[in-house]
Amino acid sequence: MTNFQKREDDFEKQFVHDEELRFKATARRNKMLGAWAAGKLGLSGAEAEAYANEVLLVEFEEGGDHDVFRKLRGDFDAKGIAQSDHQIRRAMEQLMAEAVAQIKAGQ
Repeated sequence: MTNFQKREDDFEKQFVHDEELRFKATARRNKMLGAWAAGKLGLSGAEAEAYANEVLLVEFEEGGDHDVFRKLRGDFDAKGIAQSDHQIRRAMEQLMAEAVAQIKAGQ
């Protein structure tokens, strides 16, 4: 294997690792985000767990943060819960940072 091929292989491995981390962090963030939103919606116990799973699955239906945001926005609006777009997006950002930190720490 030439030096260039080894570098290319290393970059590919790093890319796969980074994508796996991003996938795991996004899934974890969405689950935590669902739990956060469930609390705001007044859900608890099994209902809160089911809602958190719904939020987690939204990512897999279409993909992308905008779909998760749209679900939360719609659910908050339907229940008359006062959460601004900024508050929702801030929760998404904070929980993503927390999810990444947890995964890197091996939790």
